[in-house]
Amino acid sequence: MVEDMNNEMATFDALSIGDIVKGKITKVEEKHALVDVGYKMEGILPISELSSLHVEKVSDILSAGDDVEVKVTKLSDDELVLSKKEVDADKAWEDLEAKYNEKTTFSVEIADVVKGGLVVDLGVRGFIPASLVERHFVEDFSEYKGKKLDVKIVELDREKRKVILSHRAVLDEEAALAKQKTLSEIKPGNVLEGTVQRITDFGAFVDIGGVDGLVHISQLAHHRVETPQEVVSEGDTVKVKVLSVDTDNERISLSIKETQPGPWEEAKGRIKAGDVLEGTVKRLVPFGAFIELFPGVEGLVHISEISRRHIGTPGEVLTEGKTVKVKVLDVNFDEKRVSLSIRELEEEPKQVQTDHMKEQHDDNNTGFSLGDMIGDQLKKYK
Repeated sequence: MVEDMNNEMATFDALSIGDIVKGKITKVEEKHALVDVGYKMEGILPISELSSLHVEKVSDILSAGDDVEVKVTKLSDDELVLSKKEVDADKAWEDLEAKYNEKTTFSVEIADVVKGGLVVDLGVRGFIPASLVERHFVEDFSEYKGKKLDVKIVELDREKRKVILSHRAVLDEEAALAKQKTLSEIKPGNVLEGTVQRITDFGAFVDIGGVDGLVHISQLAHHRVETPQEVVSEGDTVKVKVLSVDTDNERISLSIKETQPGPWEEAKGRIKAGDVLEGTVKRLVPFGAFIELFPGVEGLVHISEISRRHIGTPGEVLTEGKTVKVKVLDVNFDEKRVSLSIRELEEEPKQVQTDHMKEQHDDNNTGFSLGDMIGDQLKKYK
């Protein structure tokens, strides 16, 4: 009996504040649990000492019979207070410091969604700010609870118990690797599929596998494009041809136009000599006018074929943007040339018609007048 009391006293003397001991949960209440750690009395594990995160009920974390490792935080003749949270934190910090120093990527499960970001349990509280969750803006984070994300530690302060995590850093790293892979593999002439990411005044940026290439406005279509929005929209999936690759400056020039049939190809079978077509005056030059017959297909009306009357400049008759009817004189698809005429479709001026009729009348004139003919007849009767 005396020996048992001595052992009990020895156990009491051996247990000190800060000690880490193993125990078994004997009872679970709403706000605390009782733990048998082999001491003369059971220890109390308050709900606030269960986890680094907020806990609604002890039963959400522990059940009777569970084995736990706890730290002694308060010790007196009639009270033993324990903490599971501090044991978990001590273990966690060593691991977190190693991961931070080595820039390790690891997986976490989102424990809670709070204002400004996401919370995870790492043995200590870890926080992912909203701006470090994704590479794009996220309106609602409610679906992230319970979701697993790969993260990196971007800020660590043991004294302040501060752990800032980033999923975006992992995504940025993956994107950088994909970009380098794409830059090293693609060659001029490659035809690829991509997604329109951004549209600017001078063209569209297309993602072709982790790297954006520029489709200049002149390479969007075979016909003249005033604004890129006429041809593409953000999010569109497009086929592009690689024109050039500058690996050092990470610049790629692309073309949508080069992947599509040319307008002259499409015009075959739609234009032949003798056809009368309608077109738009696109440009006036000293020697004539260029008429757009189809998008990307222009023909030339030489100044001599603009009008039947003599003109000094095409601008005397035509204006840019005017719709005109033209006759196809000749077409050469290999050289992408069409010769046109407006003159051929014009009626002859009245003066020309009158002169022409006079010429016909003169050709039929015998040279004798009616008086001469009557005079000759009268002579016969004399």
